[in-house]
Amino acid sequence: MNKGKLCIVGCGCGYDVIMFAKQGFDVTAVDFAPFPIQAIRRMALESSLNINILQADIFSLSPKYDKKFDYVIEQTCFCAIHPSRRKEYETLVKTILKPGGELIGLWFPLDKHIDEGGPPYGTTIGEVKSVFNIGWEIEKEEFPDLSIEPRKFREKLIIFRKTNEFKYV
Repeated sequence: MNKGKLCIVGCGCGYDVIMFAKQGFDVTAVDFAPFPIQAIRRMALESSLNINILQADIFSLSPKYDKKFDYVIEQTCFCAIHPSRRKEYETLVKTILKPGGELIGLWFPLDKHIDEGGPPYGTTIGEVKSVFNIGWEIEKEEFPDLSIEPRKFREKLIIFRKTNEFKYV
């Protein structure tokens, strides 16, 4: 993975945020909840890291952040969003990624039916591929060897590359 501009949506307490910033990525961390944002600010300060930290609804990122990122990291944001808004999420990610940018996702929970409610709301690989179908190509797909035990085979790594520009009306 080449260094670049990276956005972690629904970043939670920000351990990934700190890890990527320490590796030299230009990181933007977004979460709507105040507690995780405060934790990230504290960790960034303690580590002397320059991180763009936003307490915001991810759906408010456009238009300010349109085509700004080389990477979007998805870990548990998709499963926190009501299924009726998942296509809206796909549109947002496509909008904030630069052409050729990558969506790197750990898609979870694969073993929970969508009718069981949430968050987390269940999903399937079929649903993920259906949502990210037009203007995307799959770069990589695998069950990660390093999943923590409670998530083994309940999450799958899929990296999507944005392939085309589309206008949304």
